Formats: sequence, structure tokens, C-alpha cells
Amino acid sequence: MTLDRRNFLRAAAATVGGAALSACSGGKEKTGCCASDGGACCKSKDLTLNISFQEGTPPGANLGEKFDFMENLNITGFEPGGRGLAGRVKEIRDALNGRNIKVSAICAGFSGFILSEEEKVRRECIDTMHEIITAAGELGSTGVIIVPAFNSQTPVKPHTQATRDFLCEQFDAFGTFATQHNTTVILEPLNRKEAFYLRLVADAASICRDINNPGVKCLGDFWHMTWEETSDLGAFISAGEYLQHVHIASRKRRSMPGEDGDADNYVDGFKGLKMINYDKYVSFECGCQNEDRAATVTAAVKLMRDQWEQA
Repeated sequence: MTLDRRNFLRAAAATVGGAALSACSGGKEKTGCCASDGGACCKSKDLTLNISFQEGTPPGANLGEKFDFMENLNITGFEPGGRGLAGRVKEIRDALNGRNIKVSAICAGFSGFILSEEEKVRRECIDTMHEIITAAGELGSTGVIIVPAFNSQTPVKPHTQATRDFLCEQFDAFGTFATQHNTTVILEPLNRKEAFYLRLVADAASICRDINNPGVKCLGDFWHMTWEETSDLGAFISAGEYLQHVHIASRKRRSMPGEDGDADNYVDGFKGLKMINYDKYVSFECGCQNEDRAATVTAAVKLMRDQWEQA
């Protein structure tokens, strides 16, 4: 074939289409291919949006009141914080008993950080992560979220290949421990204002791929993706089978979805989630500007479900 411009573009389109098709992981019956994607995307017929709330998202004076509110909105996931989780296992189990709500991911809560130059600080991270992972397993959680290092944490290992190799070794060990407890560890990329290391979903997914441990997964956060990713759809496709959890917030002030008006458009990202047949949770991690939290949360849930249908 002569490599002229027309043939080059045709070959490139075929390559992209093939990649998108491979991203549609199997197991579920597919409907017709999406016309807007040139036939590259096949959506699952039974794929639903599973919404999760962090503990501070719903109104309520206690877990019982919060879960009542969540059930009225058909929210099926609960994302507690990891700090002190071991002492709350019975409390959370009892509060969830008889409800159609499960524990989704556990939001961090560990001490220290794994990329510290100081062994004592790394040891603190490992010990507290083991404690949280054990509790997560007891609660049937999908995984424990961890950030390798925040900008404020020093002294920190340099951003080098040796550091990446070290990170892979540490997370392989975390993943093995998590698998033993029937859960996972979930790498979270942040935006550059919060972390110098690990800012793109594809980078987190590449670490998961290189480790090749079923206990090591990654996360995509719409808030951080707003500042770092060129495409929500592309970011989620790049994660593929390694995507274990998603966070969502408004895209200007990190408030409830919808509180930043037209900026809060998640359709492109939801298309990406549908293309990889994502069936886990999209969890609120955000504040609230409106004093009427109940009304604001209810409107945010409706916005998400409407945009999921559009995707």
C-alpha cells in the first residue's frame, strides 16, 4: 500500500477503532454499535450507573438517617473513610443490615506515605494500610484508595525510574495482602496542585499493568481529571480493566455535581465508562455550596442519571 495521506488516515482510523473495540471488555450482551463513534463502541444492554456516597455526602445525624436518605434515592454504595475503620466494622455492618447498600471503596485514612525517604514513615504507611485493608475485606469493600505522595509530604523520593520501580514493588506487596483479604488497593492520580507524582489515569493504569497483580487497581476522579486530562473518555478507556473506582464532583469548585452549572458535564466520561463496561461505583467526593443539602444532593443524583442516559 502506498503511504499517501488518505491511506495513512484510513489506517490510523482503523487502529483507533480496533483499540476502542478491544476496550469493550466481554461478558455482557452488547447492543448495536454507537453511531457517534463510527461503530467503535458497543454498549452493554444492562449497564447501570452505580452511585456511591461518602459518609459526609447525605444529610443525617447518624448512619441510620444517612442510609435512609440514600435508599430513598436508590444509592447503592457507601464509601467510608479509612481512619479508625477497624473499630467501626461492627457499626457499619449493623447499619447496613437488611439494606440494599454495600461498602464501595474505602477513602484512604492511612498514616505516613509510601514514597517517603524515611523508612519509619514508610513503615507507618504499610502498617496502617494493612489495618485498613483487613477491615475493608471484612466489610466486603471493593478496595482501599491510596495516594503515593502529596506535595506537602517531605522528604520524598525523586521522580525517577528507580522510584517507579520501588513503587511497583511496594504496591505488589500491598496487592498480595489485599487479595488475601478479598479486596484491592486502588491507586489514585491527583492534579498537580496536590501531587507531583501520578497525575494521569493512564499512568496509574500502566503501573497496574506492570505490576500484574489482581489486587492492584486504579481510580479516576472527575475533579482531578478536569485539570490534567485532555479527554475524560480517553482517560477511562486508558484504564480499562484496571479501573476499580470513580470519584465525582463539580468541575470548578469541587462541590455537588450541578452546582457549577454548565461546566458540570460528565457525558464524555460516562461514554468512556460504558465503552469499558464499567460496572463498579461512581462516588461523590465533594463539598456543598447550598444550605439545603438534601435538595442539592437529590438534584446532583438526577443530573448524573440524566447524563448517564445521554452517554
